[in-house]
Amino acid sequence: MTQENETALRNFEALVRQLMAAYSKERAAREALQAQLDDCRKLLAEEQARVEQSKQDFENLRRARILEVSGDDVKDARSHLARLEREIDKCIALLNV
Repeated sequence: MTQENETALRNFEALVRQLMAAYSKERAAREALQAQLDDCRKLLAEEQARVEQSKQDFENLRRARILEVSGDDVKDARSHLARLEREIDKCIALLNV
């Protein structure tokens, strides 16, 4: 083998080693990014579950507030029932006459 061929072969071997090192480096970077992506997906799923739970809690609270009766509402309801009762009494009195 000539000196020129040996030099070309050594240069080729050096380039192949550099290429293999670059491949290994890029492969490690890809694996790190894949792990980071998996973590982000897991976090996203957890946050979506939290959002759904919050929506459900809000809906339950909204329903509970609809059923909640305040003091003013009780007074108004009693007043309304008393008026209805008086009107019914008047109607009964008119029927008895």
